[in-house]
Amino acid sequence: MAAAQGHSSDHSDGTDGTGETGREPVPAAFRRAVDALRSARLRPELEIDPTRPPQRLAPFAYALEAAVVAGDEDLADGRLVLLHDPAGHEAWQGNFRLVTLVRAELEPEMAADPLLPEVCWSWLTGALEARGLGYGEASGTVTQAGSHYFGGLADRRPASQIEIRASWTPREGLGGAPDTASHLAAWCDLLCQIAGLPPAGQGGAESGAGTTSGAGVVSLPQRRGPQQV
Repeated sequence: MAAAQGHSSDHSDGTDGTGETGREPVPAAFRRAVDALRSARLRPELEIDPTRPPQRLAPFAYALEAAVVAGDEDLADGRLVLLHDPAGHEAWQGNFRLVTLVRAELEPEMAADPLLPEVCWSWLTGALEARGLGYGEASGTVTQAGSHYFGGLADRRPASQIEIRASWTPREGLGGAPDTASHLAAWCDLLCQIAGLPPAGQGGAESGAGTTSGAGVVSLPQRRGPQQV
């Protein structure tokens, strides 16, 4: 399993967000949080790639994107962004914030389940709680979308997609940095779950951070691969 990699930003040119900027030094807590993300060990079904972080949401940001891959098929994909404001943020109720987008394409009969949005949201909170992670101010949306094809595209099967957009404030530990490696592992649990994979402790590889989750999980069946984030 490869360690996670990603891009970070401190809103200045010519830096990766891990050193001096010429304007202000990168906070030590942010350094530790980013280092933990970079060193996290993830399931082999996950492919982690760098992505450009947002530029205006916080003074410091670090971003990862991932896809769950089986053979040549992408079963789910998503993006995870770590934000940091050393001065604190009233809406976050903390100095750090994790922001995510996760999506997967479903079989139409699964998308017709009226409880699916509530179940998908519970997967996010359940993944965090299963690893014993403290967090607050969780918010987000679960969106279902469907496509039907006509005319020259009428031979295509209807397509349905589920999308989770969410953010939460991770509890900060000693030195002011949250346990970002375990939060990343929990996020990967969510990504694999929405992709229809069994929990890491049930035929999958365990992550190197946190405690393997998945007890009582009901996975969705395998679905067609989504477009890339």
